[in-house]
Amino acid sequence: MAALTVYDATLTGKRLDSMVLPDVPTRITARELIRLRVREEVARHNAALPPVFQGLVRPTEAEIVRNGYRLREPRRLDWERQADAACAAFLRNGFVLLVGERQVAELDEVLDLDGAAEVAFVKLVALVGG
Repeated sequence: MAALTVYDATLTGKRLDSMVLPDVPTRITARELIRLRVREEVARHNAALPPVFQGLVRPTEAEIVRNGYRLREPRRLDWERQADAACAAFLRNGFVLLVGERQVAELDEVLDLDGAAEVAFVKLVALVGG
C-alpha cells in the first residue's frame, strides 16, 4: 500500500484540485478507486461543512458554480450516494480516468498502481447543440 495523488483535470490537461489518498492498494479496481476517492472528499467536506462542495460529482439539490457545487445550505453528504453517482457518471462518460497515460475503460478493470504516482480524473463537459 502506498500514497496516491488523484487530481481533476480539464480536457486541455490543466490540473485543478488534487488530494493524496493514503494507503491505496497497488492493485485495485477502477470502481474501488473511484469510491475511495469520493469517500475521502466527502469526509473532508463533512468535517468542515463549507457552502461549496468541491468533488467529482454534483450532490442532489446543488448548483454548479465555478469552483464546485454550491449547496442550498451547508450540510453533510452521504459518501455512498456520492460514490454511486460517480460510478454512474463514469459509465455514461461523465469523466475519464487516466492512470499514467492510459485511459481506464471499465469499472471492474483491475488497475496496477505499482509505480503510478498519480491518477487523473478528467471531467467531460456535454456539448450543447442547436
